[in-house]
Amino acid sequence: MALTLLETAGAPRTGRRVVVITGAGTGIGRATAVAFAAEGADVVAVGRRPGPLAETAALAAGTDGAISPYPADITADGVPAAVVRHAVETHGRLDVLVNNAAVVGSGSLGSHTKASMAPQLATNLVAPVLLTQEAVPQLERTGGVVVNISTSVGQRGWPGNAVYAATKTGLELLTRSWAVELAPRGVRVVAVAPGAIDTPIADHQGLPPERREALRDWQIDHTPMGRIGRPEEVAWAVTRLAAPAAAFVTGVVLPVDGGAVVG
Repeated sequence: MALTLLETAGAPRTGRRVVVITGAGTGIGRATAVAFAAEGADVVAVGRRPGPLAETAALAAGTDGAISPYPADITADGVPAAVVRHAVETHGRLDVLVNNAAVVGSGSLGSHTKASMAPQLATNLVAPVLLTQEAVPQLERTGGVVVNISTSVGQRGWPGNAVYAATKTGLELLTRSWAVELAPRGVRVVAVAPGAIDTPIADHQGLPPERREALRDWQIDHTPMGRIGRPEEVAWAVTRLAAPAAAFVTGVVLPVDGGAVVG
């Protein structure tokens, strides 16, 4: 199938790098899409909601690249293959896959059920496996890169959000394992582990304003640099690790957390 897609697509339309980013409607995904577009890449922005994706695409105006929305639920059957097929049929190649989409859910040990954990496991862990699996044959052709977005809190205990942290820690293990497995095929695999970043992720949890404010204060107190990070700072790390100049870097998990892990 991969060979057929490449043959039918022909040569890339622009010769530019092609990047697929999940969870690209807001936050880190949006900032990363804009950063790659600024470098001249063709970005396929994947997410559940068409509206935010359109807003992300509009931010590429004036850059050397372009962002095209691809509304889809990456946990749905057949979607990982469809995403890769769309990128290759539209742009002729695939150079970078950024597994960024994530679902956060809170709850102590006694509160978890199979149903409550399912969205986090499906989005944060299973979907990246299936999407990377589909992307690898195309990345092998371009000497491409997989960038997984984990979290710095996965390296510490996080009572009340342990399932989320566990999925991200699992993604880091996959990063290291895939790096070894795919190195002979010319595919690099790296990860970026953000700390407290100014994104809407807490809003998506449905926390009341006072809880969100308390959480933000706690995050700042536990960040040695004394502030919340910006999505653009994470995007910088993603683009640098995915850059051709980083060709000898694989298997690394880079914290972007203001010193939270070492503090």
